[in-house]
Amino acid sequence: MSETNPEGNSDEILYACPECQTGIMRMRHLTYFTWLNEELITVPNFPAWVCDLCGRRDYDYRAISWLNTLLHPETGRKKHARRKLPTSISVRGRPKKPLFPS
Repeated sequence: MSETNPEGNSDEILYACPECQTGIMRMRHLTYFTWLNEELITVPNFPAWVCDLCGRRDYDYRAISWLNTLLHPETGRKKHARRKLPTSISVRGRPKKPLFPS
């Protein structure tokens, strides 16, 4: 269930907390911590929904997807497509069968 902010700010959407079911989830910007292999990665100003009563944190799904894309080991690497040679041409470009059999 969602409702608008009781203070009259209609651009902030509020959600009931799924954990305590009493508090209200509000969008906040926190420091996000995650491990990448043996390294601790910190991301400041990361969007998350935080319950004002129990403190539950639900990180923004789109931001998590974006961060996972950036941290993926293949990000930024070019994909090298292998060229396939036609079956009738050998590696050196000569026909596999002689043109004039002896």
